[in-house]
Amino acid sequence: MQSRTPSRTGRPRSAAADEAILEATRAALVDLGWSKLTLGDVATRAGVAKTTLYRRWANKNELVVDAVAVLFDELELPDKGSLAADIEGVVLQFAAILDRPETKTALMAVVAESTRDAPLRERIRTSIVDRQKRLVLLGRARAERRGELPPAPDPVSAAATADLIFDVAAGAVVHRTLVSAEPVDADWVRRFTTLLLGGLTAPSD
Repeated sequence: MQSRTPSRTGRPRSAAADEAILEATRAALVDLGWSKLTLGDVATRAGVAKTTLYRRWANKNELVVDAVAVLFDELELPDKGSLAADIEGVVLQFAAILDRPETKTALMAVVAESTRDAPLRERIRTSIVDRQKRLVLLGRARAERRGELPPAPDPVSAAATADLIFDVAAGAVVHRTLVSAEPVDADWVRRFTTLLLGGLTAPSD
């Protein structure tokens, strides 16, 4: 007798529905703000049943984190010929994403919520933070090939350095954009990159 392949149960997840839901979430954030946004409103905007959302996301926090994570996945590390120019390019992209109304509303809200919600903190880390650390590793590898940086002594050191660089760069831009509400323009990015690459002994101009 031929063995039978077990049939799959349940309806397969639709990528188109996911995209529509996440887009509707970002639109609702702009129109309604965090406090008034509901899964019911998102479902109506996306043209899906509310149960469709609950099968994918347990609550509003998870949905909003995933909706914002898609925006950060747009980040790319441009190859501009030097490490400094590459950093300036990606920092300007990052600042532009943070300046979007839906990002401002969502990021500040979920970070505040995560201070008392450990699973939400972990979701932010895995969905946004960890996924973007790849850019630091890519930038270092590219700079090593150009001869701008010495090779990392070992993978553990490389990962630890990447974590630190990401924390410094992302923290500075998030603080300036969302906390200080100051512009992240080309001049600021150039000065920040000089400081990042040279440390406190770097010239200021």
